[in-house]
Parts: sequence; structure tokens; C-alpha cells
Amino acid sequence: MKNIVITGANRGIGLALCQHYCNNGDRVFALCRTASPALEQTSAHVITGIDVSQADVGEKVFGVLCHHLHDQAIDLLINNAGIMHEEFLGEFDYEHMLAQFRVNSLAPIMISQALLPYLNKGGKIAMITSRMGSIEDNTSGGYYGYRMSKTALNIASVSLAKDIAPRGIAVAILHPGFVQTDMVDGTGNITAEESAAGLAARIAETDLTNSGQFKHSDGQSLPW
Repeated sequence: MKNIVITGANRGIGLALCQHYCNNGDRVFALCRTASPALEQTSAHVITGIDVSQADVGEKVFGVLCHHLHDQAIDLLINNAGIMHEEFLGEFDYEHMLAQFRVNSLAPIMISQALLPYLNKGGKIAMITSRMGSIEDNTSGGYYGYRMSKTALNIASVSLAKDIAPRGIAVAILHPGFVQTDMVDGTGNITAEESAAGLAARIAETDLTNSGQFKHSDGQSLPW
């Protein structure tokens, strides 16, 4: 049984990941602002009141998990929480763009840094990013704030992978696929459950030999 921490766990991909790991018999700590009925029906330890847009989110997550973990280690941290707004040329919204950087770029790094003391050698951090943060893969433009925030997360995750490799901790940088979630109004070509299964498989494959690589949940390598 592994100790797994998942942010943004109350719906969508985060909920599906919680369900996947709970069904696998792991001990899951599900972090979110407010719980959903579906999350409460899982065996996860649900921790509410976690707002990843706040500057002190790392310290708050560390403090809350101290009461649950005691001397136990975290085997896997999945930074899944994210938001998306639509910005197009001539329609920029500064606050919306800044909010995406706080949630999508800064929070995963701050939470990872705060929880490093709980990640022992062999532990893993998974960043749920997006291929919309790929510069080479951008063929349609638009979505300025979301794309920039995910590109920032990608480069920060590579730095993190290099910095913590001496500790024996690997980092997975993962695109979940085009998933049928509220973020995209239910459009998409795979379900959250299918995405979670693929993400879990990629996380299981991650070690120090492939740490910091950018992967699709289906296994293909993605361009930066």
C-alpha cells in the first residue's frame, strides 16, 4: 500500500485518479477546496479547504498532512489541480491570466517543494500538464494564459526533476489527453477514467532514467 497525495481531487481527472488508486488499495489523501459526493464515496482521506491559488498553499498542505502522515513517507504526489480560461488576441483579461499562472504554474512547484521532506528515495512527483503548453505543438494559437501557464509548469518541472534526482525522486510530466471534463464542457475523446488509467501507467513507468520527460497518457513522447 502506497501513500498518495492528489490535488484537485473532487472532480474530473483528479477524482478519477483518486478512484483508481483507492481501488488499487492505496492510501489516498484527496486535496480540494470542497468535497464532491463522488469523492466522499471513495475510501480516500478527503482534505478540504485547500485553495491552490493562495501564496501559502505549500505551507498549508504541509501542515495539514503532518497530522495525517506522522512519520510515514509520501510515495507519490500528483499535482493535478488546474484551471483554464479562454484568452484570444484583443480580448486579454489580466486577472484571468494571472490566476492561471497561480494555479497551473506556481502551486504545483510550491506544493512539491513543501512536501519534499516527506518524499523518500524512490518517491515520485507527477505534474498533470497539457500539450497546449508545447511550443512546437501549438498549431492553432489562442488560449494565451492557459498555454503560457502550462509552458511555465513544464520548464519548472524539468528543473525540479534535475534538482531532486540526487535525492532519488523522479518527476513525471504528463498530458492527460483530451478528456471529457467540465473544463472542456464535456467534450473530449476519452473519459476521465480512461485518462486516469493511462496516467497511472505512465507514473508507474517513471523512474530516474526517464524523469523529466514530457509524455502523453497514452505513452507517446511529446515535443516541448
